[in-house]
Amino acid sequence: MHPRIQCLAAGLVLVISGFAVAQQPPLRIGLIGPFTGPSADFGTPMLNGVKHAVDEINAVGGYLGRPIELVIKDDIGNPDVGLKRSEELVAEKVLATIGFCNTGVAAKALDVFQKNQIPLVIPCATGTPLTSKYPAAQSYIFRNSAKDGIQAPFVVEYIVKRGWDRVAIFADTTGYGEAGLKDVEAALGAKKLKAVYVARFDTGVKDLTASLQGARAAGANVVFSYTVGPENAVIAKGRKELNWKVPQVGPWTLSFPFFIDGAKGAAEGALMAQTFIAEPSNERRAAFLTAYARKYKVSKIPVPMAAAQGYDATYLLMYSLFGIHDGKLTGPTLKAALENMTRTYYGVVATYERPFSLQDKDAVTSNMLVMGMVKNAAVTFAYPEDAKRNLFVQRKQ
Repeated sequence: MHPRIQCLAAGLVLVISGFAVAQQPPLRIGLIGPFTGPSADFGTPMLNGVKHAVDEINAVGGYLGRPIELVIKDDIGNPDVGLKRSEELVAEKVLATIGFCNTGVAAKALDVFQKNQIPLVIPCATGTPLTSKYPAAQSYIFRNSAKDGIQAPFVVEYIVKRGWDRVAIFADTTGYGEAGLKDVEAALGAKKLKAVYVARFDTGVKDLTASLQGARAAGANVVFSYTVGPENAVIAKGRKELNWKVPQVGPWTLSFPFFIDGAKGAAEGALMAQTFIAEPSNERRAAFLTAYARKYKVSKIPVPMAAAQGYDATYLLMYSLFGIHDGKLTGPTLKAALENMTRTYYGVVATYERPFSLQDKDAVTSNMLVMGMVKNAAVTFAYPEDAKRNLFVQRKQ
């Protein structure tokens, strides 16, 4: 038995001790994300990561003998659909929900979970405002993905160290692009810098030549792109066609197939923030990658971060349940349990020791990030120092 499962089993035995474990109804947990449509390239790995964790948990008895039942809703990456599907989860009486990949979709649905006191753990969406919409102490919105408020400064720090200080920002007009633009501008401002050029565009744009020419004329020596779909590839291919040899950097979305496969050779060398790179750098990661490949019969995870963070989100939710010893599960008791986790979870992305608190709903801090780079159509560590630092599993700072 894998050490993580042994640990979980031991915890469940501890929690179950003193209770009669009869046939129990399932514990219903919502799962929402873009499982079809243009964002499915990272929605599906998130789904698979969550399902993989649930299967492991159920194999050792679930919670107090109750199996975990996922109530799965496809938001197709559309805010209106996401709102409707979230309301359906409430109607189906889920205890908590794991989900959202798109910041704009999540933003429109947050009130549903907050109003109904249903804890939401976000494993993918990174828009900074998501965990700051409500006063921290009252908020039911938790997250274990790296918010853009730490990704943007991390990338800016890297590029400034390398002398790329004349930044052109290319951001789409979605909620994700809007929030990301503000985070990049704030990160540049902290370095007493200002973007030399800012381009805004709608998703679905096919040609950004004019904006790229404008950025080059402004003297930009790096392009910071903030968009989630094929538009990243449009930027890369446009630079190549103009023979404009400046680096393209950005958040984790530059690790997506839409970019790497869509841009092909033009994607090579792109730099992006990552919490998890699909290399077996320790036992936990090696076990996760092997088990995922075997379970889903794949040789490569399209977006490894989404899978790993979905997996960790599920275990964070389960570990919080260890703090509810009487089995009386409500939204408020689960919220309090998430804020006061006493058991350390040794996860795939990080070691989670008190990941949340009454005043802090983000589990990931900047020390957990590494820089990834596209090399030979795959994402690996950008520099030797990233690979070396990744050998040491980080804890929240």
